[in-house]
Amino acid sequence: MDFEKLGAFYLGKEPETDEEPERLVMYDARDLTTHAVCIGMTGSGKTGLCVDLLEEAALDRVPAIIIDPKGDITNLLLSFPDLRPEDFRPWVNADDARRKGLDLDAFAAGQAQLWRKGLASWGQDGERIRALRETTDFSIYTPGSDAGIPVSMLSSFAAPRTDWSTEAEYLRERIEGTVTGLLGLIGVKADPVQSREHILLSNLFEHFWRAGCDLDITSLILSIQEPPVRQLGVFDVDTFFPAKDRIGLAMKLNNLIASPGFQSWLQGQPLDIGAFLTAPDGRPRHSIFYIAHLSEAERMFFVTMLLNQVVTWLRAQPGTTSLRALLYMDEVFGFLPPVAEPPSKKPFLTLFKQARAYGLGVVLTTQNPVDLDYKAITNAGTWFIGRLQTERDKMRVLEGLEAASAESGQSLSRKQADRLISGLGKRVFLLHNVHEEAPITFKTRWAMSYLRGPLTRGQVGELMEGRGPDPVATRDAAAATADSPAARAAGAAGTSPTSAGTRISEATPASRQTVAAAAPPALDPEIEQFFVPLLQGPTAAALEVENRHGPSVKVGGTELVYQPRLLGAGRVHFLHRKSGTEAAEEFALLAGPDERGAVRWDEAAQMGGSVDEWPSGPEDSSQFASIPADINDVRDVRRAAKDLSDYLYRSQSITLYHSPDVDEFSTPGESVEDFRLRLRQVAREKRDAAVDKLEDKYGKRMARLEERVRKAQSTVSKHEADAEARKRETLVSVGESVLGMFLGRRSTRAVSSTLRKQRMSSSAKMRAEQAEENLAALQQEMAELEEELRAETADITDRWDHTSLELAEVKVTPRRADVDVATTALAWAPLWRVTFDTPGGETSRDDVPAY
Repeated sequence: MDFEKLGAFYLGKEPETDEEPERLVMYDARDLTTHAVCIGMTGSGKTGLCVDLLEEAALDRVPAIIIDPKGDITNLLLSFPDLRPEDFRPWVNADDARRKGLDLDAFAAGQAQLWRKGLASWGQDGERIRALRETTDFSIYTPGSDAGIPVSMLSSFAAPRTDWSTEAEYLRERIEGTVTGLLGLIGVKADPVQSREHILLSNLFEHFWRAGCDLDITSLILSIQEPPVRQLGVFDVDTFFPAKDRIGLAMKLNNLIASPGFQSWLQGQPLDIGAFLTAPDGRPRHSIFYIAHLSEAERMFFVTMLLNQVVTWLRAQPGTTSLRALLYMDEVFGFLPPVAEPPSKKPFLTLFKQARAYGLGVVLTTQNPVDLDYKAITNAGTWFIGRLQTERDKMRVLEGLEAASAESGQSLSRKQADRLISGLGKRVFLLHNVHEEAPITFKTRWAMSYLRGPLTRGQVGELMEGRGPDPVATRDAAAATADSPAARAAGAAGTSPTSAGTRISEATPASRQTVAAAAPPALDPEIEQFFVPLLQGPTAAALEVENRHGPSVKVGGTELVYQPRLLGAGRVHFLHRKSGTEAAEEFALLAGPDERGAVRWDEAAQMGGSVDEWPSGPEDSSQFASIPADINDVRDVRRAAKDLSDYLYRSQSITLYHSPDVDEFSTPGESVEDFRLRLRQVAREKRDAAVDKLEDKYGKRMARLEERVRKAQSTVSKHEADAEARKRETLVSVGESVLGMFLGRRSTRAVSSTLRKQRMSSSAKMRAEQAEENLAALQQEMAELEEELRAETADITDRWDHTSLELAEVKVTPRRADVDVATTALAWAPLWRVTFDTPGGETSRDDVPAY
C-alpha cells in the first residue's frame, strides 16, 4: 500500500462497496490549520484515531503540544520497533490478563502477536515504528510533580516582551486569565469586574508588566501588602481594598508557596513554547503534559497558563499556509464549555480564531458534544465523529456540522449525515472536512503505539527515568535575553535586566550616612528630571535586610530616599543587509557616579518599560540625597551623553543565526529552538510547494494517461468480444460445410463463405492482440510515470525532510549613526533606607533599591 505520501496522514480506509473498491484515507495535513474536533463515546475508538493522527504528524516532522488529562496519550511512548513480547511485558494491563486467565508473560506474548498481525493487516511494520521513534522526540511533562519532567511556572509571570501600545487588549486578556487561574488555585472564585481581589491583582500585573518587570509569587505577595499602585478607579487603594483585608489575600498566596507540594511547581523546564516544540538535538518534539494527578483548580491554572504562553508565542511567528505545529487536548470537558467562562476559554477561542494564519492546528476531543462552546466548534474545519451515546448528542453534532458547513459555504445533507452517524460502529468514523466535497466514513488504521490505556504517575516515572529539563533550552533562553544591549549593560552592573534593580550597597553605620533633605536640591534648569517608579514597599526592604545580615538583626524604621542617577535613554539600530534584518533595541540606563565622580555607563542598570510612563513627581513623605557636583551641570550631562553614545557604539551587538542549507537567518531575539522550528517550517513550506508543483505536473499527465488506458481497455474488450464472435461464426460455418459434405450438399459458395469467415476471425483476433499490446504499452507508460513520480517525491523528501539544522553565528554591530541617545537627564531613583540594630548593639543603616 502506497501511504507514505508527503504532507498526507494515513488514517485508515474507506469500506469497499459494490461501486467502489477499498480506498486509503489520506488526510491533507494542511487541512488541520482550520482545526479539528473529534467526538465519540467511550469505546468508539476515539483515542486510537487521535493517536494515529499524532503518529502521522510525528512522521511528517510536525511538532505538537499535547494536554493529556487522563493519561491515555502517554501511550505514544509505548512504541516497540522489534515487537517482542518482552517489550510489551512491563506495560500490559494486569487486569486484562487476569480476565483472560493468562499470566503476564503469556498475555504480553499475545499482545505482541496481536500488534504484529494488526500492523501487517494495515501495511505497517516495525520499520515504520522505528522511523517514528527516530524522527520525533516524545517527552512527558508533569506540572506539579517530578514523576515526569517537571515544569517551572515562574516564567508564566514574566513580563511579555510585547508592545503595550499595539497589544494592550491581548495583554489585558492574558492578565485576566492569569489572575483568574491564580485565584482559582487558592480557592477564590473571582469575577474580573466585581471582585476586589481580581481587580487589585490585575492592576499589579499591569503595573509591573508595563514597567518591563517580571513578577514572581513572592514579589506579588509583598505588593499586595504594599501596592505600588496607589489609585484604583477614583478611590485610594486603602479605601478600595483596606490593608487588613489585603493581608488575608496575601496569606492565602503565602500558604500556597509555603506548602511543600508547591515547590515542584517552581522547578523544572521553563514554560517556553519553543523548547516544547523542538528538542535540543533539533528534532521536532511531541510534548505531552500529563495532568491526571492534579486537582481541578490546578488543572485549570496550568492549562490557562500554557494556553496563554502558546498565544504569546504564536503572535511572534510569521504567517504560513502550511501546518507548523499542533495543539491537541484530550477530553476537553470543563475547559471550553458553552455557557460558563473559565479562564481557559478565552485563549482557546483566541486560538480557534487566529491560529490558522500562523499554521497552528488545534485538535480537541470530547465524549459529549455539549461540552464544547458553539462558537469554537463552528470554527473547526474537520470533524471526526464516532459512535455517540444519546440521540441528543447526535442532534447537537448535526447542528454543529450544519453551522460549520454554512460557515465555510459548503452544503450538507443533514439527512445523509444523520444516516451515516446512526450506522457507525467501533473504530468507524464519519469524516466531515470542509476542504472536501462530501463526508466519508472510514475505519481507523492500526496504531503503531501500544494502546494499553491510561498510565499511572509511577509508570510515567519509569518512562521518563533519567530525563530532566533541557539544559540547552534553558541556556539558549537565557542567552537570547542576555544578548540584548539592555541585558548586557545590566549584566555588567551585576543586576537582572528584568528586575530593573541596581547594585546593593553594604551596610553603613548610621553616623556615616549622607543626610537627606525633604525637598529636591536646586538644579540647573536645562537639566531634565525624571522620577523612577516605586516598585517595592518597606516590608520587602526589611526582609531584604534580614536576608543580608541574618535574622538576628532587629529592623527599626524605614524611610524612602531618592538618590540622583544619570538617565540615558534612546535606541540602538542594527542593520544586516544580507538577511534584510533591521532591528532596534530600546534602552533606558541608570548610572551613578563612582567613587571618583565619573559616570560608569558600563555598570548602568537597564530599566524596563518606557520612561514616558514614569511618574511626574516623588512619593509622599520622601527624602532626597544631594547631587554630586559631577552631574549638577548641564555640560557634565552633555558630556555623559557623548560617553554613552561612544560606549554603546563600541559594546553593542546582536547575534543572528544562519542556516546555510535553507539560507535563512534568525530574527533578533529569536531563540535557537524557535529558529530551528521556523527552519523546519520553511522546509515544510518549500516541500509543500514542491509537492503542489509535482502534483500539478504529473496530475494532468496521469489523468490523460488514465483516460487513454480506460479507452484502450474498452477497445480491448470490444475487439476480444468481436474476435470471440467471429470465432464462433467460423466454427459454425466450418461445421455446416463438413455436414454438407457428408450429406452430399457440398457447395463452392459455402466453402468460400467459410474461408471468408476464417479470415475475418483471424483479423479480429489480430486487432484484439494489437489492442492488448497497446493497452500493455499504456500500462507500462503509466507504471514508468508512477515510478518517475515516486523518484521525484523521494528527492523532495531527501532534500527537505533531512535538511541539516547546523547553524552559523553572525554578529551584527551598529554604525555610529545608528546609536540614538534621545534623552540624557537626572533621574531620582527611590530606595528604602532601613535602620537596624546588630546583635552587638550597633545601629546601622542599609539602602535597598525600591525599583
